[in-house]
Amino acid sequence: MSEPVQSKLWHLKQFNLFDEFNPAEMETLVPITHMEKVPARQVVYLPDDPSDRVFFLKKGRVKISKLSEDGKEVTLAIIEPGEIFGELALVDEGPRGTVAEVLEDTFICYIERLDFQKLLDRKPELALKVSKLIGARRKALEVKVEDLVFRDVNARLAKLLLELAESYGTTVVAGVRIDVKLTHKELANLIGSTRETTTAALNDFRRRGLITNDKRRLIVVNRSGLESVAA
Repeated sequence: MSEPVQSKLWHLKQFNLFDEFNPAEMETLVPITHMEKVPARQVVYLPDDPSDRVFFLKKGRVKISKLSEDGKEVTLAIIEPGEIFGELALVDEGPRGTVAEVLEDTFICYIERLDFQKLLDRKPELALKVSKLIGARRKALEVKVEDLVFRDVNARLAKLLLELAESYGTTVVAGVRIDVKLTHKELANLIGSTRETTTAALNDFRRRGLITNDKRRLIVVNRSGLESVAA
């Protein structure tokens, strides 16, 4: 087996969706997958682009967001390595409705929609995993909409910080450091707020001893205090 094929197989094995494929099944992915390096801040797709590919993230992070008619942005998800994105192409052949933007230098894989649909036809268990993934993301979006309607900015921000600490937290002397770089603008987009309002809320949390900073990383100092704000 040639080195490029071995390299592609190694990368494909890192994706969660294919973790139950046997070696022969993995080899069938080689001719239909395409690997690509994408630099930071480049857009992978925009609203109204054709839904003709499904993407997998090997390295880096990708932001999925929605733009309102007046240009306001709400971040729907941050895709992490090993995850799939653009998966709605499998159930909706219409144009894209979201923006996928690379936050840092990334390595992605993509499969053309028709090739992926043929793969799902051959692998019912894979189709079930994709279906569950789509359902889980729709549920997460429903929760996000509920938060926007029923929680104020401080509550939404406190909840987000707790979630980030749970997913990316490292225990340090001061508390739990959130080991993911997000600007105030990116935090604001994640909670459907403005950068100015989010910055004011962060400053308020610092004054109350709920969080602190370690260089550019936030540290959750008082988890129970944030939980009270988020409730």
